Amino acid sequence: MIITVTPNPSLDRTVTLRAPLTRGAVQRVDSVTVEPGGKGINVARALTLAGVAAEAVLPAADSDPLLAALRAHSVPFTAVPIAEPVRTNIAITESDGTTTKLNERGARVDADTLAALTSCLLAKAQEASWLVLSGSLPPGIPNDWYAHVVKLLAPLDCRVAVDTSEAPLAALADAFEVAAPDLIKPNAEELADLAGVSADALEKAAAQGDVSSVVTAAARLVERGVGAVLATLGAAGAVLVDGAGSWLATPPPILPRSTVGAGDASLAGYLRAVVAGAEAPQRLQMAVAYGSAAAALPGSALPTPAQLDFDAVRTHPMKVSP
Repeated sequence: MIITVTPNPSLDRTVTLRAPLTRGAVQRVDSVTVEPGGKGINVARALTLAGVAAEAVLPAADSDPLLAALRAHSVPFTAVPIAEPVRTNIAITESDGTTTKLNERGARVDADTLAALTSCLLAKAQEASWLVLSGSLPPGIPNDWYAHVVKLLAPLDCRVAVDTSEAPLAALADAFEVAAPDLIKPNAEELADLAGVSADALEKAAAQGDVSSVVTAAARLVERGVGAVLATLGAAGAVLVDGAGSWLATPPPILPRSTVGAGDASLAGYLRAVVAGAEAPQRLQMAVAYGSAAAALPGSALPTPAQLDFDAVRTHPMKVSP
């Protein structure tokens, strides 16, 4: 069982435009989709589509439309009750796949609800192979909560993956000495922040096919205790660094339709490969196959195994620069 925890879930409303987005203009909408969202929920959805046992843990009222949406997608879940409705996020996707996201802050989580959420995930972790902590933190949850949870999970056999950004990611990094997860999944900007390097330089080099700086930055995090770093690089693919080595995987050419959920799909692909017993290069290959397939789908749709082009993903070993 893989448990995903999404403390700031959402209903994701994706608006697709035929023409480029023009600020201040009136534009015609080509299509609209509304799906259950939040990074951990997306991971659980993708795993469920692949037949992998997964369960989403989240704060939401029993009557919230998000829970009805999860039931419609046949995603198992446990909801910790809150009073406020779950937020709605809006993504505007242009014809070339360029995506503009407008994310609400989220429903406030009070101290009692946070304690209940923490107790719930600790109980679930007793029987889980992986626990995935994903996304932003809503009002009421302190920035160091992920670090706190990782530390609480350390005595258990359950492995921990974290995919977050900004202040919660910085707080986790500050606690690596006592709260280093088994896996983190930063994008290029988040990895640059963690490594203290220029995000623009790192992203530009990766876009040109030079991922040496990505590998070096990820290796620094492994040296600090992180089990593995899965760094997603958009169209450039992804890099995986762990204690045994470093690899780059490049995706096949696709026609991008929406980047919403592509990183979450990558994480789901990696975990699917892990539970199947795959070695590190194949885990990375599966991650990139999932991320690429998700980017080729509209809105926040997530791929089924039949939509993957696994064999078209190329994986190469890399060297860490001193």
